[in-house]
Amino acid sequence: MQTWEANVRRVVPYTPGEQPDHQDMIKLNTNENPYPPAPGVCKALSGIEPESLRLYPDPAADDLVKAIAEACGVKKQQVFVGVGSDDVLAMSFLTFFNGKKPILFPDITYSFYDVWAELFRIPYERPVLDEHFHIKKEDYFRENGGIIFPNPNAPTGVALSLADVEEIVAHNREVVVIVDEAYVDFGAQSAVSLVDKYDNLLVVQTFSKSRSMAGMRIGFAIGDSKLISYLNDVKYSFNSYTMDTTALAAGVAAVKDREYFDGTCRKIIETREWTKKELKKLGFSFEDSMANFIFASHESCPAEKLFQALREHHIYVRYFPGKRTGNHLRITIGTQKEMEVLTEFLRNYLNEQKI
Repeated sequence: MQTWEANVRRVVPYTPGEQPDHQDMIKLNTNENPYPPAPGVCKALSGIEPESLRLYPDPAADDLVKAIAEACGVKKQQVFVGVGSDDVLAMSFLTFFNGKKPILFPDITYSFYDVWAELFRIPYERPVLDEHFHIKKEDYFRENGGIIFPNPNAPTGVALSLADVEEIVAHNREVVVIVDEAYVDFGAQSAVSLVDKYDNLLVVQTFSKSRSMAGMRIGFAIGDSKLISYLNDVKYSFNSYTMDTTALAAGVAAVKDREYFDGTCRKIIETREWTKKELKKLGFSFEDSMANFIFASHESCPAEKLFQALREHHIYVRYFPGKRTGNHLRITIGTQKEMEVLTEFLRNYLNEQKI
C-alpha cells in the first residue's frame, strides 16, 4: 500500500442498474417511466436562451420550490430541492444522522442507505423484514439515532399504511424519521399530510419515476421549516448551485401539468395490475406491489436462469443476488405493449423448458 492510501476514505459503492443500448431492447431494469415527460417540459427547455447558461442558476431554486410547495399544499419554507432524491437523501444523512446511536433501516431496501452510512461513518442496524417482505413497525419502536425507510419499499414494492408510518414517527419524536417516497405516486399513501403534525418527519420524493425525468435529476424533501433550514445550511456549505438552469425550468413545467402526471400514473398502475394477473397465470408469486415494479419469483424456474434468458433476448430486468432476494426478479412496469412482449416471452420460454 502506498503511504497516501492510508488516508483514503474507502467504501463499497452503490451499484446502479445496467444501462444497455440496443435498438430493439425492452428496458425494465431501472424503474424508469416508459412515457415521455409532460409536453410543457419540452416547451420549457426550448425556451431557454443559450446566453443564459453563462450565468449561475438561482441557488435557492425559488421558482421550483414555489411550484412544488403549491402542488403539495405546503409553504415554500417547507421544501428543499436537490439533484435527484439521491442527492437529497445523502444531504439528509449528512445533516440529521450525526449521533452515536445507530440509525435504523430495513435489511432489504434501497441499497444506497448502507453506502451513505458507511461513507459518513454513521452506525446503523437493519431490522429484518418478515417472511412476506413487510416492515414490522414494532422493530422501530426502540432507541436509535434516526430512521429511514422507503414507502413503498424497494425492491419489494410493499407499502406501509399511513397509520403505520405515523406510528413509527410518533414513537420516535427524539430523532428524525425520513420516509423515502420515490414510488408513492403509484398507489401508496404519502406522509406529506403528516409534516405539519410532526416536526421530526422528512418526506423525500423524486421526479425520476412518476414524472418521467430520471435524466434531469430532480428530487425534493418536505418537512418542518426548521428541518429544511438545517438542510439548506449543509447544502450551502457543500455546493450552493446544486440545480442547473435547465433542470429548474423543466421541473417547474412538470409540476404544473397535473393532468398529464395523473394520466401517466394511471396508465402505469393499470398495466401493473394487468401484469400481476398474467404473471400469476405463469406460476409467479409476489407481494402486492404499490410501486412501478413487481418483485417476483417463479414456482420452479430459478430467477437467475430467467434473468439470463431474458437478457439474451434484450429484455432487461433486475436480478438481486442474495440469501433472501436471490430467487426474485424486479420487473419494472413498461408500456402495455412491452409487458405483453415480456409475458409472451416468459410463456414460451417456460413451455419450452417444460416448467
